[in-house]
Amino acid sequence: MAGTIEVLVPGGQADPGPPLGPELGPTPVDVQAVVQEINDQTEAFDGTEVPVTVDYEDDGSFSIDVGVPPTAELIKDEAGFETGSGEPQEDFVADLSVDQVKQIAEQKHPDLLAYDTKNAAKEVVGTCASMGVTIEGNDAREFKQRVDDGEYDDVLAE
Repeated sequence: MAGTIEVLVPGGQADPGPPLGPELGPTPVDVQAVVQEINDQTEAFDGTEVPVTVDYEDDGSFSIDVGVPPTAELIKDEAGFETGSGEPQEDFVADLSVDQVKQIAEQKHPDLLAYDTKNAAKEVVGTCASMGVTIEGNDAREFKQRVDDGEYDDVLAE
């Protein structure tokens, strides 16, 4: 009966209700212990949706693997807005600094295909473009070109 459950939970705020409770209910694990462990491991993400994988065994033992939130969630959390723009090329919903882009890139780097922070930042900027988020007042595509031109090499260095 051992198995795996994958859910998205708000960082540090998981509870025995949906989506976790109904998934864990039929298993041999102590639901409250799983919830507490998830909250302990995800409290740094404070309310941001975090992917969590719970592996459990027939004897009730379990292990938890906490993933990194989706890039869009990190951007929304960092910039402080709820939803992206319906017209991302014309209607901008937020503005990030280069340091904020770097911070998000460093958080996401393990999950991205990029080899370094500079390229991870370019992936984050691509998500910003599709959400209607500018970087230091510039359109995300313009900012990406400036990164390609080496303008931010000092800031985005490892």
